[in-house]
Amino acid sequence: MHLANNKKIYFASDQHFGAPTAELSLPREKRFVAWLDEVKEDAEAIFLLGDLFDFWFEYKSVVPKGFVRVLGKLAEIRDSGIPIYFFVGNHDLWMEDYFQKELNIPVFHDNQEFTFGGKTFLIGHGDGKGPGDMGYKRMKKVFTNPFSKWLFRWLHPDIGVRLAQYLSVKNKLISGDEDVTFLGEDNEWLILYSKRKLETKHYNYLIFGHRHLPMKLSVGENSEYVNLGDWISYFTYGVFDGETFEIKKYEN
Repeated sequence: MHLANNKKIYFASDQHFGAPTAELSLPREKRFVAWLDEVKEDAEAIFLLGDLFDFWFEYKSVVPKGFVRVLGKLAEIRDSGIPIYFFVGNHDLWMEDYFQKELNIPVFHDNQEFTFGGKTFLIGHGDGKGPGDMGYKRMKKVFTNPFSKWLFRWLHPDIGVRLAQYLSVKNKLISGDEDVTFLGEDNEWLILYSKRKLETKHYNYLIFGHRHLPMKLSVGENSEYVNLGDWISYFTYGVFDGETFEIKKYEN
């Protein structure tokens, strides 16, 4: 992808809208929509790296209630011609085709490679990558199994959504509700994963969410690992201007 003059590529992750309640989530959703309104002015593209919602499941004719502001803003931006790319996270991994059909936004279920302005990017949510995290990896296999999704779809949405929202907040394997502190390069799974990926192919930037901790550090020659933080505690996002990548905080 070529960047037009003065255009930028924006990245954001882990908004978890709907948590812990719809009422408490609403101010964060409004803040994120205000950010989208600002970045659309010079955005070449926008990447959303997962966990936009704290829970999402697509029945054949039903999607979770709410999120009208953010969905409407994404539709507006996409209709204006700005590409938006969505990567499912561990909270919205049950996405199917609603975003594609309703918003014309492609949805990715694993990492993807991109090239912008001559720089190479590996982009994904980051859940289940690297060593460790075996409990979650086992759980993800169960949750993404077609039979599991078929069983869940038989629950009435009023029951299924309420149950899933409860588990999303209470189950630490799902919520990732851990002490969000930097564990050091030798203990951060996504850093170890990034270094392993660089053994077989060079990337200028390896960009993930999931960790909820904004960071950017060198993991090789002319290679940087980036975690975008979140829109719960940090309100951080990434921006690439064609030359450099920065993590910024939205202060609105």
